[in-house]
Amino acid sequence: MAKKQVAEKELEAKTAELQGADARLAEKETIESEADSVSIEQIKSSLATPDQDFDWDADDKVFGKYSDEDRKKFEDMYTDTFNQITQGEIISGTVVSINNKDVVLNVGFKSDGLVSTSEFRDTPDLKVGDKVDVFVEAPEDANGQLILSRKRAKTQRSWETINEALDNDRIINGFVKSRTKGGLIVDIMGVEAFLPGSQIDIKPIRDYDVYVGKTMEFKVVKINHEFKNVVVSHKILIEDDLESQKVEIVSKLEKGQVLEGTVKNITDFGVFIDLGGVDGLLHITDISWGRIEHPKEVLSLDEKINVVVLDFDDEKKRIALGLKQLTPHPWESLDANLAVGSKVKGKIVTVADYGAFLEIIPGVEGLIHVSEMSWSQNLRSPQEFLKVSDEIEAEVLTLDRDERKMSLGIKQLTQDPWQNVAERYPIGSKHTAVVKNMTNFGVFVEIEEGIDGLIHISDLSWSKKVNHPNEFTKVGDTLDVVVLELDVESRKLSLGHKQLEENPWDTFETIFTVDSIHQGTVVKVTDKGAVIALPYGVEGFVPTKHMAKEDGTTIKAEETNDFKIIEFNKDAKRIVVSHARIWEEAKAEAVAEERATKKKEAKASSSAVKKVKDSVEKSTLGDLGVLAQLKQQMEGEENKAKKG
Repeated sequence: MAKKQVAEKELEAKTAELQGADARLAEKETIESEADSVSIEQIKSSLATPDQDFDWDADDKVFGKYSDEDRKKFEDMYTDTFNQITQGEIISGTVVSINNKDVVLNVGFKSDGLVSTSEFRDTPDLKVGDKVDVFVEAPEDANGQLILSRKRAKTQRSWETINEALDNDRIINGFVKSRTKGGLIVDIMGVEAFLPGSQIDIKPIRDYDVYVGKTMEFKVVKINHEFKNVVVSHKILIEDDLESQKVEIVSKLEKGQVLEGTVKNITDFGVFIDLGGVDGLLHITDISWGRIEHPKEVLSLDEKINVVVLDFDDEKKRIALGLKQLTPHPWESLDANLAVGSKVKGKIVTVADYGAFLEIIPGVEGLIHVSEMSWSQNLRSPQEFLKVSDEIEAEVLTLDRDERKMSLGIKQLTQDPWQNVAERYPIGSKHTAVVKNMTNFGVFVEIEEGIDGLIHISDLSWSKKVNHPNEFTKVGDTLDVVVLELDVESRKLSLGHKQLEENPWDTFETIFTVDSIHQGTVVKVTDKGAVIALPYGVEGFVPTKHMAKEDGTTIKAEETNDFKIIEFNKDAKRIVVSHARIWEEAKAEAVAEERATKKKEAKASSSAVKKVKDSVEKSTLGDLGVLAQLKQQMEGEENKAKKG
């Protein structure tokens, strides 16, 4: 109910305003009409008075007497009292009154125009009498009201200004309203334009929000009339300014010149410095006399620093800059008393495959070669001894101040273990060592820090044939060793492992005699034969042709059988065996024995026959019975021999 009463009051106020406007217009028309006194008097004299009847023919009597010229004159006078208004044009109006809803404007038309107060939010100080440009949306609506719009007038004026700025390459001002994806939204006289992030500044922008709420200068770079899109750039203005600065800087550029610049970009290999429109590269090696891993350890973005020009190309497009060159070289401040043999302390800044660098003072480093880290002859990786940031003490081995080079050692801080090695490790002495490395020809072991020795592959085992040391031991294992040879001058120590035991081959010589038979197991089969595990941990070799069995098959891996020793070489530690020879010799022996038996029997038969013959010659008819019996006996033995 309250809203309805408020609406009725507003309607009454609006009606009163319109009536007042109509009254003022009528009064204006009356005053203008009185200006022509002659014409008015003529009209009055011809019109009927109140006491007279109205003369309906007055038009023919008076007005009909106007000449065409007079009529044209009167029409022009009337027409000139009003402005000619066309739909779609922009006109100027005067503020007549202001209320909560509308602003009433006098535009010189037969009726005043209304514009919503919401279109004047950007002009809070608007007052009666102010001039305002408006857009004619319609000269007359259904109620006969003149329809105006200030917003459309502003937009059209803005578009005209923006198009003119693009055509004439002019600079315009805009207000940054908000941030959007990829850039900023700029208000240019009521028209929203897009400012891409890449067009804000010549340097990368990390925070767009710092520009929101600022009024800036721009250049229009693109307009899409179909979609009413505008793209602007602030970067172009900066580039124009920098180009002039660049020409001036490049023309005066000289080697050794000190310039002020701003850190524009930081990379792994260096820093790009903005010198005022010209970029220069400050390489990581020219940032500090000391060693740094990354430029960001020393510099930060947008930091202003002084740099010196080191070099540039002929066109002055590539400029090399230096920062450390602005300060004296640290070697110049190095202690004058420092000499070979001096002890120094520092921090490890780099560890490489060949050694480590010790920083004594910022910018002064010395190399500790891996061979100077330990007395051990078995060179290892520097990472086993040192790591970055370790603070250690070292001894100066070489020093060249002119070349600014220094070599250091840390093993020199401890006693050389080879000084009295002959006393501690005499030939024949037994020790325990740790396997450090292996090669095809032997095993390198360490008896103590700095004392290394070699066990030749032939000195690992008496009985086992070792093809590679990794078949016998592995890195990190401990081995009992005996000193075989010692060369102090060359720092060489020859060691043995098998020498800790008596040579079993002296005993094996009496056991594995040629033609002796032993049981063995095939442990490995090769193209040429097989390796046989014999008793007492001894290995023998059986050639392929000696692996045949009596049934025609061949001995297989992991098969156990009897083998005959066919060769024994003590010096070469070689035993050759055969399985085939066992059954082959047994077979030959059986054949030979059978032949001998037959030969013996045949000989015995021959002797018996001879005896019989001799007896026959001496016998008589009375001995025939005896002879018949003897003959029968001999035939029986002969048949028996044939069956056997």
